[in-house]
Amino acid sequence: MSWENEYPRPQLVRGNYQIIHEGWTLNGLPIKMPFPPEAKASEYEGEITGKLSYLVKFQLEREPKKEKILLHFGAVDQTATVFVNSMRVGSHEGGYLPFTCDITSVAKVGENLLRVEAFDDGNRLYPYGKQSKKPHGMWYTPVSGIWQQVWLEYVPEDGITDLRIHTTMTELRMKPVTTASMLVVTISDRENNVLRKFQTADRKIVVNFRELNLPIHLWSPEDPYLYGLTLETENDKVESYFALRELSIQEYKGYRRFFLNDRPIFLQGVLDQGYFEEGIYLPARPEDYDEDVLRMKELGMNTLRKHIKVEPERFYYACDRLGMLVIQDMVNNGGYNFLFDTALPNIGLARRHDRFPWGKKYKQVFERHSIGIIRKVRNHPCVIGYTIFNEGWGQFEADRVYDLLKREDPTKFFDATSGWFRQKKSDVDSRHVYFKNKLLTAKDKPLLLSECGGYTRGIEGHLYRPDVKYGYGDTTKQEELMARIESLYWDMVLPSIGKGLCGCIYTQLSDVETEINGLYTYDRLVCKVDKEKMRSLAAKLQNELN
Repeated sequence: MSWENEYPRPQLVRGNYQIIHEGWTLNGLPIKMPFPPEAKASEYEGEITGKLSYLVKFQLEREPKKEKILLHFGAVDQTATVFVNSMRVGSHEGGYLPFTCDITSVAKVGENLLRVEAFDDGNRLYPYGKQSKKPHGMWYTPVSGIWQQVWLEYVPEDGITDLRIHTTMTELRMKPVTTASMLVVTISDRENNVLRKFQTADRKIVVNFRELNLPIHLWSPEDPYLYGLTLETENDKVESYFALRELSIQEYKGYRRFFLNDRPIFLQGVLDQGYFEEGIYLPARPEDYDEDVLRMKELGMNTLRKHIKVEPERFYYACDRLGMLVIQDMVNNGGYNFLFDTALPNIGLARRHDRFPWGKKYKQVFERHSIGIIRKVRNHPCVIGYTIFNEGWGQFEADRVYDLLKREDPTKFFDATSGWFRQKKSDVDSRHVYFKNKLLTAKDKPLLLSECGGYTRGIEGHLYRPDVKYGYGDTTKQEELMARIESLYWDMVLPSIGKGLCGCIYTQLSDVETEINGLYTYDRLVCKVDKEKMRSLAAKLQNELN
């Protein structure tokens, strides 16, 4: 399947839509969408400057009838102004979140002209993640302009424009956004058998499965069971899904630990940067997300830490369907200092103050963008937690920001300061440990080893640049790499579980450009570790917890 045929919003599916995929030009030259111009998959041959002018023609088959025509953008980096038939219809700032323009009054039956004026000069006022104008080490090729799908749909005036879902092990809570006076709700099982259908005027809908004697099937990485959900108004119908599952923090064997569905769980995971050789910020095919999830499950992993990047909905849908937990990072803006943010803390000298010298506007942009990230992903059953600040990058007033974001989603855990520069408020004690193995002991919070490992192994014929290699401990053969990984788990991770360690995030899923410390090569063609040994390690971790 290609991006041309992939429905962009799996949790709010409406049948009447059109992906604008063919015929795009950028600064007068053809570009293959939805890839950023820096990516090989875009086939763009022009010079990439800060100013990006996109043009495309699209067809409308009919006039709207008591409907709005909405034009959706998955993401445009960094700023965008949108014109339809030379009329300005909207704008947006920030390169990782979706936005929508109402084009009802300017669109017409037949041919229409869409123009998007994007601008990206790497301004660090806006979240930028791992993008760098001078890629090196753990800083990668930047992306510019449109890098997710552009699509439109007809939405009735009483249409369902948003849906907030929260579940426990026995209860579904929903808040649909619509002007309709009445809703018809249908809940079905995995085989599409209708379990309950009812009509309601409420905007806060509660369905208690136990009280209604409905079958309860819990979602977990081992059994990612999804229920079907349909919402209908007089003129609109959308399809969605949900899962019954509940994450909690409970006392167990003397320490605060993670529980999924009232059972203790060890988060065995990897850092997932979300970079791909052909598309950079986007895989060549939507199903490549599925394959990444399945690759990690094959190695015994149950968690991905989505590192300083926000993905298209298709990624989270893959994790929902296939059973992979996700810790979602916020995306940093502001500055970075290698000495104070990375080098000194790695040798135990973390002395940075919780202040931010870049000004009030930078703080506002980060807070607004972080709230947007949470609202984008919080419905997904796979998402269990969030990282606010990573290693001090752009960190400011972490306790206040924790309170702000926790109000947006109190059902997940928040890692306020991942790695170091801890303040008072966080749901976890988060540590990064590279270059040494040591016994870790929890205090009053669940202890999360949120980054570790990062051992390199270059595979000839699968290197982004054979002359440049970056990572945290060189190996040349699978046996050497496995010995380093096994030592990390046997010497640090396994003995720390009895001291309260609740999760381990290994760096990382795949190589990214010249950083060659992935479990897979950048092209995903070679697994660099012994799969059976990795599965055995994962099993030992959960057994040690139990």
